[in-house]
Amino acid sequence: MSREVRHPVFARVFDRMATKTEEKGAAEHRDRLLSGLSGRVIEVGAGNGLNFSRYPGTVTEVIAVEPEDYLRAGAERVAEEASVPIKVVDGLAEDLPAEDASFDAAVASLVLCSVPDQANALAEIRRVLSPGAELRFYEHVLSDKRRLARVQNAVAWLWPLVGGGCHPNRDTVDAIERSGFEIERCERFPFRPSPILVPVTPHVIGTARRP
Repeated sequence: MSREVRHPVFARVFDRMATKTEEKGAAEHRDRLLSGLSGRVIEVGAGNGLNFSRYPGTVTEVIAVEPEDYLRAGAERVAEEASVPIKVVDGLAEDLPAEDASFDAAVASLVLCSVPDQANALAEIRRVLSPGAELRFYEHVLSDKRRLARVQNAVAWLWPLVGGGCHPNRDTVDAIERSGFEIERCERFPFRPSPILVPVTPHVIGTARRP
C-alpha cells in the first residue's frame, strides 16, 4: 500500500521541522488531544510517531497506520520506546487494515487535510470503531474569518503540491458531522509555528462519537 503514497521530500522536511513545531505548542496540543483515552486505539496517519509518547497508560494497544515509507520507518523506531504497546502498520485511511467495530477510539492528527477523499476516510474510521466509541481529532481547517478563508482558497491549488497532499481549506469539522459522528467537543484556535504557515493557521481539537 505504501507505494500509493510517496512524498519523500515533504516527509523529510516534516521530520526536520517537527521538533521546533512541537516546542512552539504542538506537543501541548497533542497532550490535550489524547488525554483520557483508554482501551484499543487506531491512529490514522501516524506520521513519524509524534503522538506515541503521549498516550496515557489507560490505552491498552495502539494500531498506528501510516502509508508513507520514510515516516513509517521513523514511527517504528519511536514505537519501540513508547510506554504503551504500539504496532505500526502500512495502510491507507480509505482502506484501513482493521476489522469492523474493533476499536474503542480513533485518533486523526493533522491527517484529514491530506487524505484524497475525506468522506471515504471518515467512513472507514467509523467502520472500525465500535458503537459509542470516540474519534479524537486535531486538524487545521478552513477559517471562519472571510479574509483568511480567501487566502486559503487562493493557494488551494498550490499547497498540496508542496505540502505532501495537504489541503488548506477543508471544512473538516463539518465533514466529520456529515459522516455520521456526533461532535461532543470542538475547540478552535490559531496556531502558526512559522510565518509561511499562514494558510493553515486555524486549528481545531475535538472529540466526536460514533452513535
